[in-house]
Amino acid sequence: MPMLVALALGLWGIRRKNSMWGDESVTYQLAHRSMAHIWRTVQHVDLVHALYYTLMHGLFRLFGGELLTLRLPSVVAMSLAATGVGLLGRRLAGPRVGLLAGLVFPLIPQIQLYAQEGRSYAMVCALVTWSTYLLVRTVSRPSRVRWCAYGLAMLLAGLLHEFAILAVAAHGVTLLVSGVPRHVMRAWTVAACGAAAGLLPLAVFSAGQSGQVAWIAWPHPVQLLGLLAMAVVGIWCAPSPVTGRGPISLAALALPILILPGLVLLLLAPIKPLFVDRYVLYRTIGFALLLGAGIDHAFRRPPTGCASWAVAAAVLASLVPVSMHLRTPQSRHDDVVAIGRAVRQSARPGDGLLYLSGRHRVWTQARPQDTRVLTDLALAQDAVSSDTLSGTELPAQDIAHRMRAFRRIVAVRDAAGAHSDITAQELVKHRTLERYFHECTTKNVTGARITVYARDDVPCPGQESGGTDQR
Repeated sequence: MPMLVALALGLWGIRRKNSMWGDESVTYQLAHRSMAHIWRTVQHVDLVHALYYTLMHGLFRLFGGELLTLRLPSVVAMSLAATGVGLLGRRLAGPRVGLLAGLVFPLIPQIQLYAQEGRSYAMVCALVTWSTYLLVRTVSRPSRVRWCAYGLAMLLAGLLHEFAILAVAAHGVTLLVSGVPRHVMRAWTVAACGAAAGLLPLAVFSAGQSGQVAWIAWPHPVQLLGLLAMAVVGIWCAPSPVTGRGPISLAALALPILILPGLVLLLLAPIKPLFVDRYVLYRTIGFALLLGAGIDHAFRRPPTGCASWAVAAAVLASLVPVSMHLRTPQSRHDDVVAIGRAVRQSARPGDGLLYLSGRHRVWTQARPQDTRVLTDLALAQDAVSSDTLSGTELPAQDIAHRMRAFRRIVAVRDAAGAHSDITAQELVKHRTLERYFHECTTKNVTGARITVYARDDVPCPGQESGGTDQR
């Protein structure tokens, strides 16, 4: 049943009105490149996602590179994760808790969000779930094969996203507080060290690309409140009197995986902010297990049974508008399809095209037909031939010279108030626009602004006959 619920929720509105956000667009573009191009690109950028891009490249070759192919692997992965959560709950606390935990998991808004996303986080969540299940089984019945399978599952999760290795630390805390025999602890240490050693080369080489996470700032207060709320609910549910098989209790397993990964990233924030909720999405495994046990305990108490049903109905009702919003383009930071459409509608054949900043070129590369009639004024070498995400740009003076040769320029830039890059190329773009051009129109789309500029001696559309355009 958890698998069916997760599948149904994942397939519901999976196209999001045919929208695609920026990170998905990167997956879409790189997975369409040849393996040689992917390998050369990840040597410069996005090495941490190399395995995921390789997997998606294979799926695109087999099933076609369409929007459904981009997102269906995440739907399947979350369905497998829901199944794993149900089995964990069943083994640790009995069938009722297993069913409830498995049903709670796909209802969590974060899980619904990333179950429909063309990124690696759902796959990581599934691998951590099943490696956790392997750990619980192996502690009860140790064998070399099971320990090897556990280590391999954690290694694959780490190769898909490095921060999955924090789940191994949570597993270590679980074993310590559970008082497992020394030979079990030694075997886990070998498996954990094997996974960490296999991940070490990726960690070393990807450290040279740390500029990619320079955008991460201190966690937003809303994120911190969400993290704290899940931890409080989990701790409140932890004392639920549940019994299961084996030396590991549900609370001993669920609390560390719920709290530890996010806490580690928060503690590192003064040195280097790295906390992003999707990086430790698998912590929801612990939350679902604890909440499933808490719900089971509440429904087993006759005096509060009716109240529990009322609370459950209210929570489910409150999730409906959230779930509906998650299936709209506005639920993501940006929408590259809407951005490309706005560029196409604003442009005239022969106009110049300017990206402020150049990294935003990824917004329109997934749909090149939207910019086919325009001239990219700053582009020196396109993304594919340069083995980059957004291509390389001309020197600043060349960009200024090319801009002055055009009568109209369509500029693609961040939403109002967003941070802008400070480079020589970006500075000269802004200065040239301010000195030689005036703004005609601006369209605001999800996550971006599309502005048409005209030379100072060129009237804006609607002004040729004395009218004005005040949009």
